[in-house]
Amino acid sequence: MNLPNWLTIARILIVPLIVVVLLTPVAEAAFGISGYAFAIVLFIAASLTDIVDGQIARRRGQVSDLGKFLDPIADKLLVSAALIVLVEKHLAPSWAVVIIIGREFIITGLRSIAVTEGIVIQAQMLGKIKMWAQCVAIVALLVAAANGTVPVSNFGLDYPAAFWEVAEVRTAFSDLLTLSVTSNDWKVFGYLVGRLGIWVSVILSIWSMIDYFRYFLRVRSTPETNS
Repeated sequence: MNLPNWLTIARILIVPLIVVVLLTPVAEAAFGISGYAFAIVLFIAASLTDIVDGQIARRRGQVSDLGKFLDPIADKLLVSAALIVLVEKHLAPSWAVVIIIGREFIITGLRSIAVTEGIVIQAQMLGKIKMWAQCVAIVALLVAAANGTVPVSNFGLDYPAAFWEVAEVRTAFSDLLTLSVTSNDWKVFGYLVGRLGIWVSVILSIWSMIDYFRYFLRVRSTPETNS
């Protein structure tokens, strides 16, 4: 055990805490703040440990097999738990979350198969971009929820032709131009950025999954590359 691994374990331990503060009134009762606001702080802190632990491990020469094993698990637990809660809160579409989480299971299975054949599939750039798109989407949707009830069906995202006809959206952009953003505007922007992030995450999930399979098949067909 070393500092990077302790940070990774801390990220794992934060996951159930995020779920609790979002699904129960414990944050309001214990700290007098919104559960969404508390969850935002916890999620950002956990996401930052994903950057810090890797940097510390490389700088100190403390890269370990345990860290390589725990780090992707911690990332998947953090994002999956947050997305499932967002579905429960009617902030994220269930079909998109199923695709995102399903992709993680598929890639985990692919990595397991690759290991049995002596192939190590490391994280690809598309996968990292996808991870950060998910984090942005989650934080944005939590910001939206923290500023009031989000009328998911009223923002026009499911009906693009009506998007600019939604009064709240037009008001939010008008307030942004005059630098007089209100709490309701934060709700609108958070929801729009969050839903956009979900779409980007779905596209990158499918794209990166295909990329992982292509990499595996390419390496598998050229054994000398893996030797």
